[in-house]
Amino acid sequence: MQPFTTVSGTAAPMLAANIDTDVIMPKQFLKGIDRNGLDRGLFFDLRFLVSGEPNPEFILNQPPWQGARFMVTGPNFGCGSSREHAVWGLKQMGIRALIGSSFAGIFYDNCQRNGVLIISLEEAQVQALGRTVSQAQSAQIEVDLEAQEIRMHDGSVIAFQIDALRKDALLLGLDAIGSTLQRSAQIREFEQRHLHANPWLN
Repeated sequence: MQPFTTVSGTAAPMLAANIDTDVIMPKQFLKGIDRNGLDRGLFFDLRFLVSGEPNPEFILNQPPWQGARFMVTGPNFGCGSSREHAVWGLKQMGIRALIGSSFAGIFYDNCQRNGVLIISLEEAQVQALGRTVSQAQSAQIEVDLEAQEIRMHDGSVIAFQIDALRKDALLLGLDAIGSTLQRSAQIREFEQRHLHANPWLN
């Protein structure tokens, strides 16, 4: 998993409330046996017209926000079904972090397991940030996970909080298995003690 340290790029605003996982990754893209091509499905019904052409009204199709690394989202982003494909699609499109006031629980966990940083701010902060990045000239930001800061184009800084274990896993690029293996020596020590105390298990 790619570590998240300091990432710079464009932030795209998508401030509507309750954007669910079926909007993020429609069901027709869940049929494959691997993760390939999920970037095509991301926000498919919003990104493309019925003709198949890109929808010029959709934020990620507009030149200032094409290739965005971040999204500023409305409340309860990622609600709905638990499909992990939604996060895989975001990653394939190059989204490294989501900044919002609240996220659905399973979606939040799926992001953590796949290296997408979730930043939770107060709703007023999110709305203000959304207004700022809605202007092309001020859409560039930098996210420093170690310092827990969002740095704006004008030099201003927004601090954020994150659980220490989640932060360390993202900084090191560790998924759940990788995080567990960090404690492999302790696991082996426990196994030896347990077998010594319960020899009948051998």
